[in-house]
Amino acid sequence: MRASGGILTDFHLASESIEACWRFLLLGVIQGLTEFLPISSTAHLKVLPEMMGWGDPGVSVTAVIQLGSILAVISYFRKDLKEIWQGTVFAVRHETCHPNNARLFIAICLGSIPIILAGTFIKLFWSGFEASPLRSIPCIGFVSILMGLLLAFAEKVGRRFKTLPLVSGKDGLIVGIGQVLALIPGVSRSGITLTTSLFNGWERQDAARFSFLLGIPAISIAGLVELRDASLTSSNDAGIIPLLVGICSSAIVSWLSIDWLLKYLQRHNTLIFVAYRLIFGVVLLAWWWHNPSN
Repeated sequence: MRASGGILTDFHLASESIEACWRFLLLGVIQGLTEFLPISSTAHLKVLPEMMGWGDPGVSVTAVIQLGSILAVISYFRKDLKEIWQGTVFAVRHETCHPNNARLFIAICLGSIPIILAGTFIKLFWSGFEASPLRSIPCIGFVSILMGLLLAFAEKVGRRFKTLPLVSGKDGLIVGIGQVLALIPGVSRSGITLTTSLFNGWERQDAARFSFLLGIPAISIAGLVELRDASLTSSNDAGIIPLLVGICSSAIVSWLSIDWLLKYLQRHNTLIFVAYRLIFGVVLLAWWWHNPSN
């Protein structure tokens, strides 16, 4: 017969596991809602848990939960990805780069290079990045406001004549260089790629579609690289199950967010997100002002 201390220990561990699952379920929902909307998932995954007293989940956990968003974008654009692959194979076999899908594949590849190089540099040579001032609450607040204003300016001056069939490798590289800034919390990967695309003359909906496709390589690589660290991090003492819960909830909510945003941009501009980013930034700065230790 087991001692009562052992039973209590098991009950305590089970309670911790259930609590961790609920926490990661909410983190997945936050990730899914914010990854593809131009409002910065990284900022929300850092700030909201801290406001709720959970602490910063960390770069590793954030990157792994983003894998759910990749599952969603692959599922949502599975037909597009199939056509891109087929077009690329055709181009290789016939030694031509003219098919639209082949050019799109090249644009995605070129656009992924800058952030992969920058992310690798940070991972290998900037060991203190997670605790750097760039991830501080006031920095995130200022960056959110600045990027909101930049998106508003892009809306005003963007000419909106380019579509996905016209994409070139140069277009992909330009957007990819902008995507590097997404390594700073508060910038928003989808936000900066959308902003850069609008400055570069893209239609809103096509800019959003390219942003989603461009995110597949970078987010996938980051998530897989951080998977081991996330399973061992102190904020995930309950084990791998909470991570899986977070990934699943992220995937479901991300799919719904992608579908909503593409339909929304068919008839509306991005000023609603500009307003949200300005409010979010001001709220963060006010909260930090009253809680300077964060």
